[in-house]
Amino acid sequence: MTSLSTNKRLDQIKGHIIGSNSNREHLIHHRHPDDVVIVAAVRTPICRAGKGGFKDMYPEDLLAVILKAAAERAKIDPKVVNDIQTGNVLQELGGIKVGRAAMFAAGYPYTTTYGVLNRQCSSGLQSCNYIANAIRAGEIDVGIGAGVESMTHDYGSKSMPSRISSQIKARPGNADIFVPMGITSENVASDFSITREDQDAFASESHAKALKAQEQGLFDAEIIPVKVLQKSIVKDTTTGQEKEIVKEVIISKDEGPRTGSSAEKLSKLKPVFKKDGSTTAGNASQVSDGAAAVVLMRRSKAQELGCTILARWCGARVVGCPPRIMGIGPAVAIPAVLKDVGLQVDDVDIYELNEAFASQALYCVRTLGIKSAKVNPKGGAIALGHPLGMTGARQMATLISQLHYTGEKIGVISMCYGIGGGMAAVIVSEQDD
Repeated sequence: MTSLSTNKRLDQIKGHIIGSNSNREHLIHHRHPDDVVIVAAVRTPICRAGKGGFKDMYPEDLLAVILKAAAERAKIDPKVVNDIQTGNVLQELGGIKVGRAAMFAAGYPYTTTYGVLNRQCSSGLQSCNYIANAIRAGEIDVGIGAGVESMTHDYGSKSMPSRISSQIKARPGNADIFVPMGITSENVASDFSITREDQDAFASESHAKALKAQEQGLFDAEIIPVKVLQKSIVKDTTTGQEKEIVKEVIISKDEGPRTGSSAEKLSKLKPVFKKDGSTTAGNASQVSDGAAAVVLMRRSKAQELGCTILARWCGARVVGCPPRIMGIGPAVAIPAVLKDVGLQVDDVDIYELNEAFASQALYCVRTLGIKSAKVNPKGGAIALGHPLGMTGARQMATLISQLHYTGEKIGVISMCYGIGGGMAAVIVSEQDD
């Protein structure tokens, strides 16, 4: 009987003989001292905005926790980090001043530079890309791409500008940039015939996958437990007076995944954005709080420091699309980055596709012909939550831990972003080499 390994080798030889457009094997086995590699990717749990475990924490608190944990997980002295870039969408000034303060609180020296990035929902991934490109350009050797959002504290504007030039807004097409994101979901659903039933089924599956992953402990490797001082008001039974109680708790699990989120139950929810629409609170991403950080280095530097290499950064692309259907962004960004690195859709083992809305996620999966088993095996933002600036870095932590768990190699992270576009990145796991 021919062994599995022999069959695999025969398939490889056959591929060489008949030719292939795929660069998969080369990408997996490629190594160069100047490669950009990832040596740590961690995140906080994701908590519900307004009423969840992080409601009493500011975004800079979360950022300080995760930046400290990133250096500890990478087993590096913070002073070797040249630059930190943090994705953030909602915070005043992008959080640059309090972010610098959080960096100091996490033990980094003033010689480590700090900056912030805002490309809406792709901000966390954009921060990683910024650091990767700086390493490739020879500007730095070590950097951190992070992301943070407290939608508890900073979502008052619903991510809309408080003032807009009437002349600019009146330009044809510009009004689409300022509509609620839920309306763009409705546009995708109606333009591309994504049914309510399919959206609810997709959302239900996201919760089921996330719950199963929690039960199996599959998030444990990526999550850093957070110590929180939670405040509550209680009434003294003797005096009748109210007083504030503060207690210390440890938060170690995502709050979003819900049991009993069947498609049948989700189908009973009313549309939020249009009376006759299909986007509901149940098939859209949750409003959440959280932070994540990814430590990237030049391979030669990682070897010098004795760091364990988790994955190789292969590249990223940002591609624009019409703002009124911004959710289709991954369907244009993923092919662009796959072309850059010489891969086909089927060459990718796992896709971490942000679930801003079930409508747009379904459109992207169907348009690209991605096998559903490869998409968000541990659930996505519908179940886990979507702290805007955190998401891209969170997806990186989730993807790297899942690739290690399955022993698979190639992963893609992608998301749409609110002003009309998509971003995608490719990584190769080196954890089982």
